Amino acid sequence: MNPLGIADRPRLAARARLKWDEREKRHVLLFPEAALVLNATAAETLKLCDGIRTVGAIVDELCARFGEQNRAAIAEHVPELLRRIRERGLVET
Repeated sequence: MNPLGIADRPRLAARARLKWDEREKRHVLLFPEAALVLNATAAETLKLCDGIRTVGAIVDELCARFGEQNRAAIAEHVPELLRRIRERGLVET
């Protein structure tokens, strides 16, 4: 599957739900077949996938939160994360 472009507007698929697991103290992405345990960075990225923000805007927001010095790494990892989640049918553009 092709990577997401900077202008794509990702959103969680209707069958996916981002949820905080109070017992485990971490976010999980729930969907009918199972759940994905997310690290903090992945959870912050998916929280921003509202169908309005572009991939570029998501990168900008994460850079504002985690430091502009991390821009290159963030700009590389965000599209890759979204591509992998989209391959499971959990993110749409």
